[in-house]
Order: sequence, then structure tokens, then C-alpha cells
Amino acid sequence: MYIERYGTGARTYFGLHGWSGSHSTFAPLAKHLPAGATLLSPDLPGYGGSRASRPEELGQVADVLAAALEEVESETLTLIGNCSGALLGLAALERKPSLQKRVERLALIDPFAYTPWYFQLFMAPLLGKVAYYSTFANPLGRVVTNLSLRGHRTDETDLTHSFRGIDHEVSYRYLEILTGIGSIERWANIELETDLIHGARTFSAIKRSMEMWQRMWPHARVHTLASAGHLPILESTEELSRLLFR
Repeated sequence: MYIERYGTGARTYFGLHGWSGSHSTFAPLAKHLPAGATLLSPDLPGYGGSRASRPEELGQVADVLAAALEEVESETLTLIGNCSGALLGLAALERKPSLQKRVERLALIDPFAYTPWYFQLFMAPLLGKVAYYSTFANPLGRVVTNLSLRGHRTDETDLTHSFRGIDHEVSYRYLEILTGIGSIERWANIELETDLIHGARTFSAIKRSMEMWQRMWPHARVHTLASAGHLPILESTEELSRLLFR
């Protein structure tokens, strides 16, 4: 698995990108990385430099991520999950419970706690995959989708930009895997210091998800970034960095 490295410090942050992202998702945070810290940003199996390993099931992805986390040498280790990357990170901790003694903290950015109806539509027999390709693989579909979602982003960001140039068969397979995860209660026994971070203008499903995460983990701290939508890394980089690298 390809892993981009920023910094050389002993405090390590391991960032997992979302559904259509790559290691470059975390690049905007690099200039805010404090001295004494390292940010590791892998390409999930099937994406970017990790394209040789296509995902087949959740357990396979979780095993790859767990193995990568086990190899990290650090004084402290924070696991950052962006959007669906949060779910995959938790799956890795579930798959390898011993990692819960190595990971000191979770920082989950705009994580879904359930599959909203608009993603479920893409899983419909026959027409679901056609709808996915029309929405995300087609340039015009991406433009229309981004315009329709302008209430959940800033004027400078594009919610469909990350779908350009990716392997859409891999992307669709991840969507199948993610929609098959089921209830987040499977991770109720993960008791780590946790920060839940979301943009004020993000999707209503994320806001509802925040309530679900906090009901499951009453100890979790919830942070709202006033100037951000669903892309806090791009839309509120400096404020987010202060929360992540505190």
C-alpha cells in the first residue's frame, strides 16, 4: 500500500481518505503540521499508488489497514478518518483489537453513521450502477451534482472533483462495501479518546450521524466548523488543523 509521509516527528497521525479520495486528500494539512509530528496518508487499496490491490470485501480492506497501522513506529498514534475513511479505520481496529492499545486517539471528520437514501439508490438492482456512472463517472453528471449540492460546500470547492480520473469499478465496489457495514453499534466497545468534527453546512445525514456517534460514545467531543461544508480539510484547513494536531 502506498503511503505518503509528511514530517519526521515522533507523534504520528495516520489519515484515511474517503470513498473517492486519495493520499492527496490530506495534503492541505501538511503545512500546518507541528514540529515533532508526522502525518502518514495512504492510498486505500485500489486507489492511487495502491491500485494493484482491489477491494473485495470489508475484511480484506481492514486487514490491509491493520497491517499498515501495526508497522507504524511512534510515541503516540492518532487515527484520522475522513468521511467513509472513518468507517474503514474503525473496521481495522475491530479486525485487530490489539491496535486499540496502540492508537491513542480517534479524529473522525464528517463521518456517516448510516447509509442515507441517496447512496442506497446506487445499490438498486440494474439501475443503481447506471445511476452511479451517470452521476460520478460522467463529466456533465459531476457538474450537475456539484451545482445541486452547493448548499453543502463553499463556492471554492467541488464535491465531485475527487471522482475525476479514479477507477470507478473500485469506487463502486467501495460503495457496496460501505453500504453493507450495517449498524455502527458494532464499534461500541472501542473506547478511545475521540473527536468528532463536522462542517456547519454539511449534509443533514452527517448532522444526524453526529448524534448517533455521540449516543454510542458519550465521551466523544463534537466540534462544528462554522465555515465548512462537507469538505473541512479544504474549507476550514487552519481551524481543522488546530483540532487535529493539538
